[in-house]
Amino acid sequence: QVQLVESGGGLVQPGGSLRLSCAASGLEFSRYTMKWYRQAPDKEREEVASIRGTGGSGDYADSVKGRFTISRDNTKNTVFLQMNSLKPEDTAVYYCYARLMWITGAAIEHWGQGTQVTVSS
Repeated sequence: QVQLVESGGGLVQPGGSLRLSCAASGLEFSRYTMKWYRQAPDKEREEVASIRGTGGSGDYADSVKGRFTISRDNTKNTVFLQMNSLKPEDTAVYYCYARLMWITGAAIEHWGQGTQVTVSS
């Protein structure tokens, strides 16, 4: 059974930092592209950051570029999202997402349960 368990959310003041973690189990972690999504109240879920199975610098939404950093530790089956210079508009539930895609286009996808991030003074 695949599980993605997020942690590290909470309340932080504007300008502060948080580090989210997502621990994965039940899958060949290094084969999966990992992403972070977020969903604010009354808004659609949006992709925040993505990182390939082999790691690398990652890809980011324009709204977080230069402030957020995605990374992964394949020895611990964990992906991280370091969030700096947080703004009130970063307030959302943050979700961990895993995808394994074959050349045919077929894919397996998994979601975590989400962790709340609130940026407020």
